Amino acid sequence: MIKKIPVIDLKQHQAVSGKSGMRDTYQPLRTVFAPSSNPVEIAQGLKLNGATEMYIADLDLIESNGHNINDIRMVNTILPVIFDGGVKNFEAFEFFLDYAYKVIVPTETLESIEEMEKIFEKFPKERIVISIDVKNNELFTKNLDLSLSEFKEILKELDPNEIILLDISGVGTEKGYNRYLLDEFEDMKDKLIIAGGLNKDSIGELESLGIKKVLIGTSLHSGEVKLLE
Repeated sequence: MIKKIPVIDLKQHQAVSGKSGMRDTYQPLRTVFAPSSNPVEIAQGLKLNGATEMYIADLDLIESNGHNINDIRMVNTILPVIFDGGVKNFEAFEFFLDYAYKVIVPTETLESIEEMEKIFEKFPKERIVISIDVKNNELFTKNLDLSLSEFKEILKELDPNEIILLDISGVGTEKGYNRYLLDEFEDMKDKLIIAGGLNKDSIGELESLGIKKVLIGTSLHSGEVKLLE
């Protein structure tokens, strides 16, 4: 069965929800797993419903506007956290390892390929997750002067265990998965975690295509998608 990894975004110590990466419009998250948007309560609810890990993005950290890392540490005692804090370099990655089970290296914020290579030289692959951030079918990045296909070739050499393929344009829309992106990374299918806009139908389709893991937010928190069905 395809593994559904629950997603929450944190802003000012509460879980929030929004669409298409427009972070200034995000509102407190309403979820079937907890009576509030408190991340610890949500993690407890998810664990009771069968979750074995969860993905958390710290929007304040990513936007250099404070942080929620103590909340992350608390949640990590309940469910192992795959953490996106907008890692820029080796030092940031090493720091976040004290707070979460796995730390994401996202193309959006990564300073250079050299910093990513240093991370792979020093730390076990089990704790590294690459996030290929994509917007309008192009690599979304502040610092890397690379195309999607060029970045893919670098990843083939590094051979990470897990790669999130995140269609930012689809976040919160429940429009389904991006078939173009999936086709582009067909030869790395066993490593992929598909994310961005997934709905109930698309999860079934991805499972039939051999995808083993997905990140699921909006349709899971609304109750449309169940964790263990």
